[in-house]
Amino acid sequence: MAFRKALKRTAVVGGGAVAAAFGLSQLIEYRKTQHGLARLAHVAAEAELKVPFADELPTRQAQLAALSSTEEFDVLVVGGGATGAGCALDAVTRNLKTALVERNDFSSGTSSRSTKLIHGGVRYLQKAIMQLDYEQYMMVKEALHERANLLEIAPHLSAPLPIMLPVYKWWQLPYYWAGIKMYDLVAGIQCLKSSYVLSKTKALELFPMLKKDKLVGAIVYYDGQHNDARMNLAIALTAARYGAAVANYTEVVHLLKAKDEQTGGEKVCGARCRDVITGQEFDVKAKCVINATGPFTDSLRKMDNQKNQNICQPSAGVHIVIPGYYSPDNMGLLDPATSDGRVIFFLPWEKMTIAGTTDTPTNVTAHPIPGEDDINFILREVRNYLSPDVEVRRGDVLAAWSGIRPLVTDPSSKDTQSICRNHIVSISDSGLVTIAGGKWTTYRSMAEETLDASVKAHGLSAESCKTVGLMLEGAKGWTPTLYIRLVQDYGLENEVAQHLASTYGGKAFDVAKMAQVTGQRWPIVGKRLVSEFPYIESEVLYAIREYACTAIDVIARRTRLGFLNVQAADEALPRIVQIMGKELDWSQERRTAELEAARKFLYHEMGYRSRSEQLTKTSEINLDYQEVIRYKKRFHKFDKESKGFITTVDVQQVLESINVHIDENSLHEILNEVDLNKNGQVEIDEFLQVRSFTASLQVPSFSVYGFKTVCIKSVQVICFYLHARLGPLNEKQLTEKSCK
Repeated sequence: MAFRKALKRTAVVGGGAVAAAFGLSQLIEYRKTQHGLARLAHVAAEAELKVPFADELPTRQAQLAALSSTEEFDVLVVGGGATGAGCALDAVTRNLKTALVERNDFSSGTSSRSTKLIHGGVRYLQKAIMQLDYEQYMMVKEALHERANLLEIAPHLSAPLPIMLPVYKWWQLPYYWAGIKMYDLVAGIQCLKSSYVLSKTKALELFPMLKKDKLVGAIVYYDGQHNDARMNLAIALTAARYGAAVANYTEVVHLLKAKDEQTGGEKVCGARCRDVITGQEFDVKAKCVINATGPFTDSLRKMDNQKNQNICQPSAGVHIVIPGYYSPDNMGLLDPATSDGRVIFFLPWEKMTIAGTTDTPTNVTAHPIPGEDDINFILREVRNYLSPDVEVRRGDVLAAWSGIRPLVTDPSSKDTQSICRNHIVSISDSGLVTIAGGKWTTYRSMAEETLDASVKAHGLSAESCKTVGLMLEGAKGWTPTLYIRLVQDYGLENEVAQHLASTYGGKAFDVAKMAQVTGQRWPIVGKRLVSEFPYIESEVLYAIREYACTAIDVIARRTRLGFLNVQAADEALPRIVQIMGKELDWSQERRTAELEAARKFLYHEMGYRSRSEQLTKTSEINLDYQEVIRYKKRFHKFDKESKGFITTVDVQQVLESINVHIDENSLHEILNEVDLNKNGQVEIDEFLQVRSFTASLQVPSFSVYGFKTVCIKSVQVICFYLHARLGPLNEKQLTEKSCK
C-alpha cells in the first residue's frame, strides 16, 4: 500500500517505454529509501534487545521446567518448523513471554525436505505476467525481499547460486530472457546479481554435462541456496537465546479452554503437553496459541473444534541426491517445462547434486516415503538435459526423500475449494490463531503477519517487529575466511574446517574445542564419522547442546548425512549411537532401539527401501536354481541384518572376526570393483551377476599362489579382490572353518 501511494504521488501519464522506465526508477528509489530506513530502525532496535542466554543455551530439561512452571505465557507456538520457529523468534523479540513446542524434532517435517532454494519463484512471476495476476506478483515481490534478508541474517548457511536455463529453440531465447530480466527488475535494489545470456559454447564451458544437440544458448540468473534444516534450527536456537522456552519432542495432547467472561463462549488458554521421551504431562498456559503445524494444521484445528472443515490439501514433493559429478560445483540448472508441465531444479548442494521436485497429491503423514515412480520421473527429466555421454543411472541415487507441502484453502473465503496461492492467517471463534501455507523463503514475513494478527486479536502488549536484519545463530563472528583460523588454531583438515564454518558460523570454534586428538601427524584433531564426508565426532556432542535427542536428529538435521548418502549414514550410526549413549547415559536397550529406529528412518524415508527394491536387471544371471539358493545363503552370511546389500561395515566385521585388518579406504576401493551400479553397496543381484560371470569364465575356487581361498563359503568376488589386491593371506585365516 505504501508503495502504491508513493507511486501515485509521482504518477506518469502515458504507457510507453519511457513512462515504464520512469515508473521503474521510482520503484527502485522507493525500495532504496525504505530498505535504508528499515536497516536503521533495526540497528536501533537490536541494540535495545537483551540476550539472556548469549553465552550458553539452557538445557532441554531447563526448557521443559520453564514450560511447566511458568504461570502464563503471552504466546504459545505449536510447531517447530520454519514458520513456527519464526513466530517464536518474532514474538520473543517483541518482548512477549514466548513458548514453543514441537512433537518431533525441529525441522523434522517439510522444512528439512525442501529444494534448498531461497527464491522468489520464477514460475510464479511468469503466471503473474501471463495472467495479469497482481496477487502472484506481490507474492514474488515479497519473496524476493525476504530472500535478500535471509542471505543477510545467516551468511554462513546461505549464499547466492547461479542457475542456468538452457534454451533449445531460437524463439525461446528472447522469451525467457524477458522473463528473467523482469525477475531482476522486481527484485530491484535487492537483485543478487544481474542475469545474462550465454552462447552455446560458453554454456557448455560452464556446464559441460549439458546436452549440446540443438542447444542455441542459455540464460543464467541468480537465486539463493541454503542448508534448510540448519537454517530452521538456527531460527529456533536464536529464539531460545532471546529467552523463548522451546522444546522438541513435546506434543500437544489437547487444548486448554476457559470461559470468556465477555462473550460467554470458550477461549483457548493453553495446551496440555506431553514430553514424548519421558511420557510426563503438564499444562502450558498462554494468552494466545498459534497453530504453525504445517501439514498437520487440521489436526490442531479439530482439537479446537471437531466441526472445522479441513483446509490443508497436502502435496508431495520428491527429491533425489546423486553424485556431485553430475553438475558443476557452482552452477544449477532449471528445466522450465518438464514432460508433464512441472519445473525441475538440478542443483549442486553440499558437494552432491540434488534434483527435484515432483508435485503429487498425498495423504498427511509424519513419515512420507519417496515413491519409485517419482524417483524415475526425476531421473528421466534429468536425462533429457544431460549429454548422452553422461549415463544417468538409478543406482547413482544416493538418497531420496519426500516432503509434504501444505497447500491450503482459505476458511474465510466463500469458495472453500479454491487453493490459496500464498499463506493464510485465520483466527477461530475460540481465539486459536492458525498460520498455514506459504513457502520457506517467506517464513519471516509470515511470522510477522501472524504476530500482528495475534497481538490485535488478543490485546497483547507488544513492541513492533524486529526480525528484519536480526542475525541468526552463528551469523555473528562469521567471515568467509573463518575456516583458515580453524585450520591454523586447531589443526583441522581444510575440508572439515570449511564444513564447520559454513554449518556453525561463529559457533564453529565451540565445535572445534570439543574435537578429539586424532593421534596422527595431520590432522591434529577432528575424527571423521565416515571417511568420505567432513562430519566429525565432536559434532555429535555439540548436537546434544542443540537439543538433539535421537540418532535420527544427528544424521538428518544436525548433520545432513542421511540426506546426502544413506549408506554413509548407516555406516556412521554405530559410532553416533555410542557417543550419544555415553553422553546421555543410555542403557544398552536404548542404544539398540536408537540404532533400529535410525535404520528404519533411512530405509523408509531416505530412499533405502526404494533402492533395494529396484534391483539391477540389466545383466543376465546364468545360474541354476540350486546355485542361486546356495549363493544367496553365502551372501547372507555377510548381510546378517537382511538389508539386501553388503556394505564396507559388513565386510569389515567378517574380516575382523578372522583377524584380518584392512584400512577403510582400501576396503572402499575393493568393494567399488564389485559394485556394478556404483551406488556404494553390493546388492544380491550384483553378487549373483558377478558370480555368474566368474562361473562362465570357468574360474575355479580362486586358487591363487597355490592355495585355496574362502571364496567357496563366503562372498567369492570380495574375497577374490582381497586376495588379488593384498597378496597371500595366512592360509589358516582362509580356511572354510575360519570363514564359518
